[in-house]
Amino acid sequence: MDTTQELAAFLRTRRERLDPQDFGLPSRPRSRRTPGLRREEVAELAGVSIDYIVRLEQARGLRPSGDVVEALARALRLTPDERAYLFDLTRRRRPGAAAVTSTAAPQLARLVADLSPLPAMLMNHRYDILAWNGAMARLLLDFDTLPPARRNAMWLCLLHPRISAFYVDRDRVVREGVAHLRSAWAAHPEDAALTELVAGFITHDEEFARLWAEGDVKVNGRGHKVMRHPDAGEIALHFEVLMPLQDTDQRLMICRAADDASQSALDRLR
Repeated sequence: MDTTQELAAFLRTRRERLDPQDFGLPSRPRSRRTPGLRREEVAELAGVSIDYIVRLEQARGLRPSGDVVEALARALRLTPDERAYLFDLTRRRRPGAAAVTSTAAPQLARLVADLSPLPAMLMNHRYDILAWNGAMARLLLDFDTLPPARRNAMWLCLLHPRISAFYVDRDRVVREGVAHLRSAWAAHPEDAALTELVAGFITHDEEFARLWAEGDVKVNGRGHKVMRHPDAGEIALHFEVLMPLQDTDQRLMICRAADDASQSALDRLR
């Protein structure tokens, strides 16, 4: 869990994923022994020295300036989420990060309740579940039956005996969750509880460890999930995640049925 080592690995994997042909460069095996772009090609694209790229990829303690980070992001053609992750790793993210929270803001907890019959819950950046309404409890499970340390969406998806088999497309759901958690980890290096959570998953869950090693980064603000509910059958949902301006470490997830059959299933649960 060393950000210098992670920066080195992240830069290497992004360089190796690039297709030289997209840059008008030869890609024949005779001329290239490794996948992706060469270090000297990235250095030229970013306007830095080859030695600088080598030292970054060898985790030799460099801290790039904001301008260099931006140049690397352009050279490596990073996605917006990957760019934000790179800025977080190098501690060049804009100031004013949200304070870490572990309890629901009272106004938001009331809003979650008022959103019924739509399933809704409130989480922090760790995926800790801070508040939920009855519709969400009927859809997933009664979170009151869990100890507070287990009220974590990532833990439930990975390790809870019922929820781990709940999603039709579980591989995608877990992969996106790991990518989101990686973004949160880079944005909150001071959060020892988050670091401990990730380290525990890496140590005790082979699937999480494999996906974490792949280095994917994604902030999942909306999407689609299909669930196999033991009482209501298959339910397809659209979800939206909103971030309040007043409490920016908290995330409000709201779900709604994706089709008429799924709405009927939610109505039966209610």
